[in-house]
Amino acid sequence: MNILPDSALCQTTLASGAVATVTATRRPRAGRADVKCGPAGDPALAERMQQVVRLARHTEPQLDSRDQVVISIDPVPARHERDWELAVVLADRIVRGVWQAPGAVHANGWSEQWQLGRIGGNDLAPAGALLGAELGWLGSLTGQPDRGDCVSSARAWFPLHSGGINDSLCWVEVSVYPLEAPAGEEEDSIATPGLDLTRQLAVRQALCGARHFDGRALGRWRTVVRFGQCQFQGNSFELALVLADRLARGREWVPRGRIIASGSSRAWHAGRVETVEGDGPKCALIAREAVSGDRILLPKAWEASPRPEFAAALRARGASLAFIDRIGII
Repeated sequence: MNILPDSALCQTTLASGAVATVTATRRPRAGRADVKCGPAGDPALAERMQQVVRLARHTEPQLDSRDQVVISIDPVPARHERDWELAVVLADRIVRGVWQAPGAVHANGWSEQWQLGRIGGNDLAPAGALLGAELGWLGSLTGQPDRGDCVSSARAWFPLHSGGINDSLCWVEVSVYPLEAPAGEEEDSIATPGLDLTRQLAVRQALCGARHFDGRALGRWRTVVRFGQCQFQGNSFELALVLADRLARGREWVPRGRIIASGSSRAWHAGRVETVEGDGPKCALIAREAVSGDRILLPKAWEASPRPEFAAALRARGASLAFIDRIGII
């Protein structure tokens, strides 16, 4: 039985030439968040650190959410710097026993694809440091293959409507990675970086309910959910979220273009799709934005509102339309 360390240290070189120390401490979770990051006086950096850690955990085949990891960095890097990311990821892995470092670790590297376990490169190259460009992917630390190809990702779009010039379609992306062993709590296997606690809970509840409806979908996936825009109100994103998840897991028919959807539910576990507010403006927005091959799915309750011009506009653009009251079973 491996005894996990209570803390781990990694160093990284900042653009100023200073060497920063990343400290990761493990403690019983006790109902707290799985990751807490606290660089002094910089909440935006703390949020970015938390996003990096949660994304980088995605391709780990085992899921253990019993502990909370608290991560700090001193001195604090400048806001534009990102070369500290690899050091944060490695400190998190060491303290959880995912990687056993052969000695002191100094690392520089960053990535736009942490959720795939891939490292994009490094800005600085200190002597003797682990460098992102040389590693390539996180599994190379232990001789494991690049698992990025095992991640299945899909997007769906939903209308963001506030009655102004910024109305637009927003994407939600779901990435799933198969777990080698069943997860404990389904909600612990779903990471939602960048969202506030209320939205995180809404996302997890919707996915858990819709997967329950699928039958054998629970406990099989580690999941990352990302939004093209994180600041929005309401629950009309839920149907798009559920459909993106079903696409990623191979449970939904793939359209020629995008899936554009608006809808919510108080009973995703029963596969039920319910209405949301703003049907008129949202339909007008969809009609303006749809292109050939898009598949539009809207609540059945909206079908009663007569709008022949909406359906005609979609047909003219080569998009298809369906009003639904349930998600399907494939």
